[in-house]
Amino acid sequence: MQFKKIIGHQNVKKRLINSVNEGRISHAQLFLGPEGCGNLPLAIAYAQYISCLEKSEMDSCGECQSCIKYEKLIHPDLHFVFPVASSAEVKDKPTSTKYIAQWREAILDEPYLSLAHWQNRIETGNKQLLISKNESEDILKILSLKTYESEYKVMIIWYPERFNIASGNKLLKIIEEPPNKTLFILVAQDSEQVLTTILSRTQLVKVGRIQEEVLQAELVKKYSLEASVAHKIAHQSDGNFITAQKLIEHSATEEEFHDLFKDWMRSAFKGNVAGLIIWSENMANISFGREKQKQFLKYSLHIFRESLMKNYGDAEMERVASNEVKFLSNFSPYIHGANCIEIIELFNDASYHIERNANPKILFLDVSLKLTKLLRVEAPVGT
Repeated sequence: MQFKKIIGHQNVKKRLINSVNEGRISHAQLFLGPEGCGNLPLAIAYAQYISCLEKSEMDSCGECQSCIKYEKLIHPDLHFVFPVASSAEVKDKPTSTKYIAQWREAILDEPYLSLAHWQNRIETGNKQLLISKNESEDILKILSLKTYESEYKVMIIWYPERFNIASGNKLLKIIEEPPNKTLFILVAQDSEQVLTTILSRTQLVKVGRIQEEVLQAELVKKYSLEASVAHKIAHQSDGNFITAQKLIEHSATEEEFHDLFKDWMRSAFKGNVAGLIIWSENMANISFGREKQKQFLKYSLHIFRESLMKNYGDAEMERVASNEVKFLSNFSPYIHGANCIEIIELFNDASYHIERNANPKILFLDVSLKLTKLLRVEAPVGT
């Protein structure tokens, strides 16, 4: 993958290229950026540039033997680690090497990969995707070998947030003092979820959101959209290429989330306890899984944010899909300064507990009952 295929981030690309050409390659780097910013394909492009045999001052050549193998993600000195779980295909001790064929296919199909898309791809149901102690042992074995073809051996770790303490601690020494010409690139979204012991051993590379005008130009080019349509989608997606693709494709999941959220809020506002019990049971029984449940809570926070923006902010900052506009006009007055902080904390806590295997039926019912009170809180006078 070449730098020219990565949307935007020209300054980051320039810094990375300069670090290679000036011989300042840090052995452990954290490419930190929000979902859809392109930090994973950027990490792959960086590794390809380092290994390229005919690199220019702007990009890898894309034609040498090293680049050809990198383009197919089969270079023997390129290694990947990513969150996994057991499945019908991999029933015992799941590790990245057991899913590497699916991983290559997923990245080659769509470099801007989301965790939910990856979980659907490997069909692990509602199991939590993790980077386990077994994975760490595999990493140590792989990195004990000499390089095959390139000067550098590269280990790209996607979602280091999914290390647990046991698996993360096994790697501390090798990350701090790796074998010669070994490069770790960690690709993360939330630095607060990365073990501090790992975080402190990496050099930070900040990858921000894609600039709106850059994303707009890409959408026009890739999807042949009219400029006005591309502008609206780029604005709504807030620099997230994955979200932009979903908006273009009219994601069925987003429609499902929207309908679920509407039904939930109506029952909560009416204080319909029986309806909330049924809704919570459905959330626990439908084939959502924990990852999708967390996505739904994230979607809910998006609606609350847009409600606040509608009440207090600039209309230009609103980022809502067309199916949300009418609902927001009716719902937003009930999200205000007197209840917004408690609601946001409630949903953040819910996401935290879902992450830690809380019973979804009990959790969603608890959130629902608390919402019935919070939605009835009156707005401050004068707002």
